[in-house]
Amino acid sequence: MIGRRLIFWSFAPLCAAALIFGGAIWYVGYIRAVEQVSARSQSDLALAVDRLRAQLQRYQELAVLMANHPTLVTLTHEGASELDRKAAERILRAAADKTGAVTLAYVDIRGNVLASATRDRLRNIPQASYFQRAMTGALGVAHGFDPVFQIRSYYYAAPYFGPRRAVDAALIVVVDVGRIESQWRGTRPTVYFVDEGGEVFISNRSEILGWRRDVGEVGLHPPDEVDYTSVRVSLLADTHEVWHVNWGPYVPDHALHLVADLPTIGLQAEALVDLTSARRIALLQAVIAGSSLMFFGLVSLFFVHRRQALAEANVRLERSVQERTIELRRAQDDLVRAGKLSALGQMSAGISHELNQPLMAIQQYADNAVAFMKKDKFDTVTSNLTQITQLSKRMARIIKNLRAFARNEHEPMGRVDVVSVVDTALELMNSRCQKDDISVEWDAPDHPIYVVAGEVRLGQVVVNLISNAADAMAGSDRRVIRICVTQGQAIQLSVSDTGPGIDEPEKMFDPFYSTKTVGDGDGMGLGLSISYGLVQSFGGDIRGENTGEGAKMTVELQPFKGDA
Repeated sequence: MIGRRLIFWSFAPLCAAALIFGGAIWYVGYIRAVEQVSARSQSDLALAVDRLRAQLQRYQELAVLMANHPTLVTLTHEGASELDRKAAERILRAAADKTGAVTLAYVDIRGNVLASATRDRLRNIPQASYFQRAMTGALGVAHGFDPVFQIRSYYYAAPYFGPRRAVDAALIVVVDVGRIESQWRGTRPTVYFVDEGGEVFISNRSEILGWRRDVGEVGLHPPDEVDYTSVRVSLLADTHEVWHVNWGPYVPDHALHLVADLPTIGLQAEALVDLTSARRIALLQAVIAGSSLMFFGLVSLFFVHRRQALAEANVRLERSVQERTIELRRAQDDLVRAGKLSALGQMSAGISHELNQPLMAIQQYADNAVAFMKKDKFDTVTSNLTQITQLSKRMARIIKNLRAFARNEHEPMGRVDVVSVVDTALELMNSRCQKDDISVEWDAPDHPIYVVAGEVRLGQVVVNLISNAADAMAGSDRRVIRICVTQGQAIQLSVSDTGPGIDEPEKMFDPFYSTKTVGDGDGMGLGLSISYGLVQSFGGDIRGENTGEGAKMTVELQPFKGDA
């Protein structure tokens, strides 16, 4: 009786201790899990931001490249005819069809539309902020709801400088934001972009489009519900902002809130990351820890009770010892299993932190491996699987290189090692070359060769040249790319292929000139035109020629004459 009363009065404090201990383990585990989710989600948000920037950048480049198109410029001259206008509209329609732009309009300095890709024309152009900025000689950028096309639009206005170096016209490109959205709608996490007025302008969750944030408000509310209680905010470890919302079935109701400012496009990127997995991991750790404490406590109480029972009944000593020995062995087995579960719960959080797989590249190699396996090309399958393994080890460096193309477009010119740039470009194009069975002959010099350029922009030029060479050899039996760097008064970087050669060398640098047929790929014929502009900005030159075995592109750059 004394032993039973002892167990009864000790059980309540033991339960309380187990709850407190489990709660502490849950809190610590939850913070660690949230930190890992935050680190991973920061990368996801950065990739979403880079993707949006890249999608918008193609239209920005389109506006800049076409603003001084000779056919369009003719409209600014006195005596421009109706035939000139129709020719300009054909150019604009072709550009809109190839790029997916809503419309392109060429306007004079008073905002009058000289030519348009569509019958529906923009209104109130002189009052538009993007037009007014273009008239100052800068690139005009704006966004909003377009009353003509009844869509959310993004606008670019690139000025054209006439012979007197004054702005004589501007090319306006209108982008359908919904078309950009459709490519990543429904992906995780929930991402939305808020403009300067506090309105959700872009999102991969259509149900919160148009929601607003008033001055001083933390969350968002629908435009027609001013008193809507949108969010309850809590701070975790004084660092992580957790939102509790009820915005619909596809938005997490318990989410980590992340923010990234995008001043270059006038938006603020925000993400709501589901914390359900973090809570489950923390709960599993807490249950294991609390159960272990309860188990040890009960085992301890159990032995106390048995000692009291042995004091009251010595006659049952032998039988009690045997029974207790068996139960002790079972208790030890349970303890071992509980320890394994505890270790597994602690490891799961660390494993989740390391799983930042490069989905797109790995999926492509995996799909190729399946296709080649069906064709019994097991060597290629093995190569693809090896590439998947190498990609997982090299992902950090590859992501850094890819993000540099989108984030450093305005880097200053300086000393650049052309050998290192070629090595980086080949690393980025390695999978493409292997997939297309292309041999690369690159006798890299054993010392750096410095030129005057922008490292990222020069890398973009080299990638474009290698990609064009690979495209040109698509139907060739022998596929070899040769890369050579020679030194002299100018540094020459040449890229040769064994394709059919250049059909019209005089047109190869024209915007939208391409030898590909419709449906061959996503190319718009802007690769060489962009490369030409980049090389010219370095003070260099680029030319192409036929060698008899294929085509050869040569880039001439100024050598860097400063201290090495």
